[in-house]
Amino acid sequence: MILGWIGANLVNYLADVLPIERKITTPKCNRCGGHLSWKFYILLASCSHCGNKPSLRHKVVLILGLFFSGLLAQFPLENLGNYSALLWLIYFSLVTVIDLEHRLILHPVSLSGAVLGLIYGSALHGYLPTLLGGAAGFGMMLIFYFLGQLFVRVLSKSRGEEIEEIALGFGDVNLAGVIGLLLGWPGIIAGIFLAILIGGVVSGGFLVLQVLRKKYHAFQALPYGPFLVLSVIILFYISANI
Repeated sequence: MILGWIGANLVNYLADVLPIERKITTPKCNRCGGHLSWKFYILLASCSHCGNKPSLRHKVVLILGLFFSGLLAQFPLENLGNYSALLWLIYFSLVTVIDLEHRLILHPVSLSGAVLGLIYGSALHGYLPTLLGGAAGFGMMLIFYFLGQLFVRVLSKSRGEEIEEIALGFGDVNLAGVIGLLLGWPGIIAGIFLAILIGGVVSGGFLVLQVLRKKYHAFQALPYGPFLVLSVIILFYISANI
């Protein structure tokens, strides 16, 4: 639980600084720009310069960090081990938070994940299946990325207007490569398929909800990173209980 709390604070800190600074640095208040102290994260204290309070996201991440770390303790992933599973939980939480807030999967985050994926994938599956899984994940998502780009261009031309929303970003391609390293070959095939399935169900539900709320407009794209993350978590729990 303590490690989960520490990890959640780390996620909050990195999600604050990386999208803005692209490096590890002193966090700044998003209202006044003043430097934030450790109390802002550890104690959820207000900014000492302007009184700005931590956001709802800071609180939710802390609560979920405690919840999921406790869940891992009760239902461990035998194929990873508690500490390794917690490390991946922190990594995937960071990817999810930044993608939801900024629609970005940053290259430094992807590179760090690739290193972790290569280490853990090689230990779980062997060197060659790990590399094949990474290449397959990257390659399959790259094809979807180009198809999405082509679809948007054709649709923009036919409608005579520029469509800014895109189904997939290149960060999703990188993330699929990271997940491919972790799942290995042929596990990545199930990972991509499950992510597409989850994405379709969630997108369909979101579409219905927007229609019911009368807030629907065409080409509302959802961040795809969380679907990839959820698919790999589900597959690891399935494989741990087979």
